[in-house]
Amino acid sequence: MWIIRLSLMLILSLGVAGCSTKFISYDGPEVTRIIVHKGERRMYLMHHDRVLRGFDIGLGFTPEGDKKHQGDGKTPEGEYFIDRRNPNSEYHLSLGISYPSPQDRYEARLLGKDPGGDIFIHGRPPEYQTGGRDWTWGCIAVTDREIERIYAMVKDGTPITINP
Repeated sequence: MWIIRLSLMLILSLGVAGCSTKFISYDGPEVTRIIVHKGERRMYLMHHDRVLRGFDIGLGFTPEGDKKHQGDGKTPEGEYFIDRRNPNSEYHLSLGISYPSPQDRYEARLLGKDPGGDIFIHGRPPEYQTGGRDWTWGCIAVTDREIERIYAMVKDGTPITINP
């Protein structure tokens, strides 16, 4: 009898676990570019000239200006691309941005600094789920529900333009 009960509980728990996933599917138009407007705290997923989705975003804790070196709290500005995915991110899900570029490395070297790296579009930890816009070390933050949508829509290699 206990074997039947244990089997039923296992089946039920697997069924419930299967209902809640952070991985969703997307079958709409291809995202051909991401455009970020730091000053407006907005990010747009584009299909050529058409906006597919727009999102409010959080930035680095010192959001004004271009990232110059590790630890400055700034979000980079310029032309990059999505270069990796992290399904096990500390911030729910994340998409890597190809920072630093050769130019970013050169500028940091002139300052005698490390340019840093690990810039992502990602979700939010529990303490920032309901607010606190500019708290990252240079990343672009959205809600966990939004990063699930973005993660499904955006492919590796997608260009991203980050404007002031």
